[in-house]
Amino acid sequence: MVTQKDLAAVGDAAFTLRQRLGTDGDHAKASTHEAAATLKKDFALGAALSTVAEKWHAQVGTLLDACAHISNHLDYTQKAHAGDEYWIATQFKFAQLDKGFEERAQN
Repeated sequence: MVTQKDLAAVGDAAFTLRQRLGTDGDHAKASTHEAAATLKKDFALGAALSTVAEKWHAQVGTLLDACAHISNHLDYTQKAHAGDEYWIATQFKFAQLDKGFEERAQN
């Protein structure tokens, strides 16, 4: 069974990953583009390096979006389930449940 604490931990981990990836995911972006521009002058490798850097940047963006989605969804889920639990607790009366069990036991 998944608990609210479990959901919160996964959501926090996704948020932390997004924070770190946002900072570290494109750490080498500037130097890679500079190297690609320099290499393009004399080698076909420069264009390939530029393409790889662009693809990497796009993938980092996709992963950032996914982490944000996971974090936001779990925050929503946690709040929604807390509301459900509150509703159940306020609507459900244990005395009625006991009465129902007693009636069934007599039949």
